[in-house]
Amino acid sequence: MTDNHHDILHSETDPSGGVGPAGRQLSVLDRLIVEADNIVRTLVTKGASATRESPAKHHQEATLTETERKHVAGLMRVNHTGEVCAQALYQGQALTAKTAGTRVEMGEAAQEEIDHLVWCEERLEELGAAPSALNPLWYGLSLALGAAAGAISDKVSLGFVHATEERVASHLRSHLKALPAQDRKSQLILQQMLSDEERHGENALKAGGAPFPAPVKEAMTTLSKVMTQTSYRF
Repeated sequence: MTDNHHDILHSETDPSGGVGPAGRQLSVLDRLIVEADNIVRTLVTKGASATRESPAKHHQEATLTETERKHVAGLMRVNHTGEVCAQALYQGQALTAKTAGTRVEMGEAAQEEIDHLVWCEERLEELGAAPSALNPLWYGLSLALGAAAGAISDKVSLGFVHATEERVASHLRSHLKALPAQDRKSQLILQQMLSDEERHGENALKAGGAPFPAPVKEAMTTLSKVMTQTSYRF
């Protein structure tokens, strides 16, 4: 690997919209290398680093029964898989986005999603649980969907972000209700994630995203249910 490519890999996850060190435009090869590195960082345990401290860091662990612990672990595993999918979606969309502005929008949201990914991973470790074994499968599917949406148009791509964030926010609200009342650590993580996800969806519409029709949203909901049911257990 050349020194130039090494510098690119150790910069941010391309939030600049295809601009590398010293303001140089990234070539197609450079961007592919960056995305390959992003894939590894997303799927490998402790491969990513958060820019924000976990909301749960300074709170004590709650006393949970074994049944409660397993339930919380299942919920956090679902949320971790959701963040893996979010990374894949944003990476796929950034690869095929038509304009630098849209790539910037994707990059900024993707960085906050990395924070979510790390927080969920940390919480799973505290609960003595592992991420879903099916994450590579969901990553690949999400990457393809994101790239396809970006290839159609930036308007569709941003609309896809909005529709996806609606689904994610809905899951987070239901999980907050399902958590044991004493599990403040998990609650704080999901509350911050919910706030971020709602903002990502709103920003996508403001940036020019097209609202998706109800039938498309229903299909997305069906797919997300399959993901949540499998990730909860495996």
